[in-house]
Amino acid sequence: SEGAKRTKAEGERLKEGIDINRGLLALGNVISALGDESKRAQMVHIPYRDSKLTRILQDSLGGNSRTLMIACVSPADVNFEETVNTLKYANRARNIKNKPTANDEALDGSSAAALVAELRKKNAALQEQL
Repeated sequence: SEGAKRTKAEGERLKEGIDINRGLLALGNVISALGDESKRAQMVHIPYRDSKLTRILQDSLGGNSRTLMIACVSPADVNFEETVNTLKYANRARNIKNKPTANDEALDGSSAAALVAELRKKNAALQEQL
């Protein structure tokens, strides 16, 4: 998150920090909704459309994919509160359970080769028609 007082941001940087915080809040809401077993069982609305960030990450968070979250933490005393909040955020993300499955059908070597040969013939025939 972007702490305006701590970073002493002004002008465009301040607006950028506010936008970052707004996106992180929306992402936190999505992560909470996806990670909460009781909400998932009730088919509660997941607020993906609340920010551009959550809209972009929709397939990664609740879709058919494996997602990795890297939490950047600091051992410094001055960053203790932000580090704790980051770890809580990451823990909520860890509770999201996706079950990714392969989307394509597995072709054995011989049928894949036959398919490629057939498509090449069709391609050559179409090029001759031009």
